[in-house]
Amino acid sequence: LQESEGLKFILLKEGEDTGITFRAVPGGHEFTSLLMAILNADGKGKNFPDEFITRRIRALRGPINLTTYLSLGCTNCPDVVQALNLMVVLNPQIRHEAVDGAVNEEEVNRMKVQAVPTVFADGEQIHVGRGNIGDLLEKLEVRYGASVSESFETKEYDVLVAGGGPAGAAAAIYSARKGLRVAVVAERIGGQVNETMGIENLISVPRTTGKELAQDLKSHLAAYHIDILENRRIEKAEVVGEMKVLSVKGGESYKAPVLIIATGAAAKYLGLEDEKKYAGMGVSACATCDGFFYRKKTVAVVGGGDTACEEAVYLAGLAAKVYLIVRKPYLRASKIMQERVMKHDKIEVLFEHNAVGLFGENGVEGVHLVQRMGEPDEKRYDVAIDGFFLAIGHKPNSDIFKPYV
Repeated sequence: LQESEGLKFILLKEGEDTGITFRAVPGGHEFTSLLMAILNADGKGKNFPDEFITRRIRALRGPINLTTYLSLGCTNCPDVVQALNLMVVLNPQIRHEAVDGAVNEEEVNRMKVQAVPTVFADGEQIHVGRGNIGDLLEKLEVRYGASVSESFETKEYDVLVAGGGPAGAAAAIYSARKGLRVAVVAERIGGQVNETMGIENLISVPRTTGKELAQDLKSHLAAYHIDILENRRIEKAEVVGEMKVLSVKGGESYKAPVLIIATGAAAKYLGLEDEKKYAGMGVSACATCDGFFYRKKTVAVVGGGDTACEEAVYLAGLAAKVYLIVRKPYLRASKIMQERVMKHDKIEVLFEHNAVGLFGENGVEGVHLVQRMGEPDEKRYDVAIDGFFLAIGHKPNSDIFKPYV
């Protein structure tokens, strides 16, 4: 390799270029990515997708040149790097290069990369942040298209479970134990559990991580005759006679006389780009999940209802300081919760404030605020914080089922 190319190596198989390149020394979390790339290139590894997803990957039209900018300390980067390397193995028209941003700082600045992992497809940014093979596959299908896919016969079961989190897994296992033919249709087993770094409130399990719990759920499901249809995004749900039919992205469909909806709810966010950038790096929507990691630190909670006040009081028992950022000039919470907040010496309520952005080099280090002071006056300033908690409500992931429930 030319000296100008810097640190770089290509994974070969029997002397042939596999299409997988590392512009990094894959240590830290990425050491697993190197091991998986070697195994996958030899056709081994438990991370290969099922036949349906494999066909979709092979149908992608190339050539496709992918670059992922990463940090060796990033816990979300390996999922993306390993998924794209796997696509390279399955589709010879795809190439993927994993780039350590710390080693290639000038390039990172030139490409205006401000978060990891960031994926570029032939020079165009297509993905930022955590993701799985299903997410990435959809984005590549949109950009590059795919060869005409074959039609699939609708698979029939006794029970369909929509959703792969703890509730969906429990529903599937209980159904399978009754001797029923069961399928779980989900974007990923574990659901939002995958986004939680540390879990210490699962009774009988002193400590685990979101990824470990998700893997345990998958192992439990695999102990029964359950079809795990992962990396599926449900596009359509309908009732046809006695049958409930689910259709997913890519053309597959399934039917059963019983459909269990376990799609959960997603936390509402403000819509700031920085929320995605710092997801898992200081931004959270669950104080009871993640508050323990902010002991003796400074945090902010956004919201003015009961949930926000409860979160603020809970965090005040752990953190050194809690800012409660409230859009309105008053709290909407119940009187008793208002009193608890206003009397707490660790909580400072910022009425008529909007959070408009976050900043920090290695995670959240502060929040940009706007204080309304009567039209048209406003005051803009920054406050140093270590964690940013959203408590502005949840939205059920059930829109697709509204016509029937």
